[in-house]
Amino acid sequence: MFFRIIYESIRLAIAQLNSNKLRSSLSLTGISIGIFCIISILSAVDSLKDNIVSSFEKLGRNVLYIDKQPWNEDPSQNWWKYQQRPQPSYEDMVAIQRKSKLSDKVSYAVYMPGRTLKFGSSSVEGAYMAGVTEDYADIFNLDFDKGRFFTSQESASGANRAILGAVVAEELFGQIDPLGKVIKIKGMDFQVIGVLRKEGQSLINVFQFDEAVLVSYQTAKKLINVKSRYTWGSNLNVRAAEGVDLEDLKDEVTGILRSVRKIKPREGENFAINQLTMITKLFDPIFGMLNIVGIVIGGFSIIVGMFSVANIMFVSVKERTPIIGIKKALGARQSVILLEFLIESVLLCVIGGLIGLVFVLGVLKLASAVFHYDIYLSTGNILLAIILAAIIGVLSGLVPAWQAARMDPVEAMRK
Repeated sequence: MFFRIIYESIRLAIAQLNSNKLRSSLSLTGISIGIFCIISILSAVDSLKDNIVSSFEKLGRNVLYIDKQPWNEDPSQNWWKYQQRPQPSYEDMVAIQRKSKLSDKVSYAVYMPGRTLKFGSSSVEGAYMAGVTEDYADIFNLDFDKGRFFTSQESASGANRAILGAVVAEELFGQIDPLGKVIKIKGMDFQVIGVLRKEGQSLINVFQFDEAVLVSYQTAKKLINVKSRYTWGSNLNVRAAEGVDLEDLKDEVTGILRSVRKIKPREGENFAINQLTMITKLFDPIFGMLNIVGIVIGGFSIIVGMFSVANIMFVSVKERTPIIGIKKALGARQSVILLEFLIESVLLCVIGGLIGLVFVLGVLKLASAVFHYDIYLSTGNILLAIILAAIIGVLSGLVPAWQAARMDPVEAMRK
């Protein structure tokens, strides 16, 4: 009986759509627009959040980043205080490598201003450069298209070897294979031993590896004064060993750096230890606000759609009043009539929701092509749209269905 009621309700809902195409389509427009507004904004926010998080997660969630200033604080606050702090140093890295028992890898990088690279008649100006230590590739998960990272011997000896980002290699060499070729940087010859895989466009690129040139830290000493306190930026990174809690590692690193820098017990740290979660948490209020905006905008359309669907159902009840009377006279219970009209209302709203999802999918595909990063419609948002449409259907059809269920069979047949 239950499945028969469902079948009859679906058949009547389809008949309702076919017999009053214009009225039904106009009434379902509100549902479609509401679902479109809510799901499109939720999908855009989810895609935006995933893009940002994945950009940071390329660096690894189990890594600590030692810097002068905490990442979760406005740079304008206490700016002078942080500028007076010393940059993370190579000596800091050596101390952590020697004393830390909870870390797996430790890397250090010193950043250099843009340099001009030359190969034959080709040149690239303003290439971003960094001098890095041996564990840098492991901590930052460098992905090579060709070649390799520096060997231990090359890193220790300061050999003139260079690793190029994909964009730099393409602009400098074109179709020529860069591996083994010699380029000039600041008048010195450097052999290319690797080319990084192209990262492509991302909403946030934490480090512009596509446009980078990496040399070993010992090699960087030939190009800049790595001991300069104010001129060059540097970065110290510590990766936790397998199974080690990041907070435990943070406490250990704090103790080591305080000891190396001879900070007295009552003095505060002159360094900041950052984690990726500090940055991702900063975006949560923004994403929450965007979701609220989408729900509010879509909510108004859905309210309009609810009244439109309720209107359809009232009309449907009125048109089928004699049939309702006959069914009740033949023994149909109130629950059967109620369920019949509720299923019809839910089906109408789900159809409107599916139409809205089709529009969402089309708009997201277009937005992905325009903004060059993936904006997707997740399974969770599809289920949310269908469930939301079903709830709207219940709310829209409840009063008309209750009215139909309570009809007196004699009065209904007379009408």
